[in-house]
Amino acid sequence: MSTSSAMSIVLTASLIEHSQHLLNSFKTLTGHDLIDRNPSVEIQANNLFYGNFVIVSHDIQPDPIFNYGNQMALNLWEFDWEHFLELPSRLSAEPLAQIDRDRLLLEAKKNGYIQNYRGVRISRTGKRFWIENGTIWTVTDTHGKDIGQAATFSKWSPIAEEITS
Repeated sequence: MSTSSAMSIVLTASLIEHSQHLLNSFKTLTGHDLIDRNPSVEIQANNLFYGNFVIVSHDIQPDPIFNYGNQMALNLWEFDWEHFLELPSRLSAEPLAQIDRDRLLLEAKKNGYIQNYRGVRISRTGKRFWIENGTIWTVTDTHGKDIGQAATFSKWSPIAEEITS
């Protein structure tokens, strides 16, 4: 599973629609745009996917599965598109960090969004990293129905592995 190079994404109608849900929900809740809202939804979807920040989202199942991750997210978590979309989002955090993650997701659901999130995440190969200044928000469709949650951040740093002797 190669994750080191950028993939070419096919902008399907459902991917463009989901990109709009992400962008519109973020704007409605925070009052800010994630990206320049060029008149073309296709260009917006492309810019969201290839942006210089991380954005991920998951669905509303009891054990939510990722349903979106942009190229930066795929690189950071070391996944390709197909495998990332099979991953329960809870597995993006270590077991001990999952309790804090669950609490934050509940808070974001209750309030619509939270900002300034900081936490530890883990990649597919076990690399740990800090997320800094993240925003988590509820994603809604065009009718205002909750369809999941999303997170974005543009600052992260690797956590050095401790060496024990």
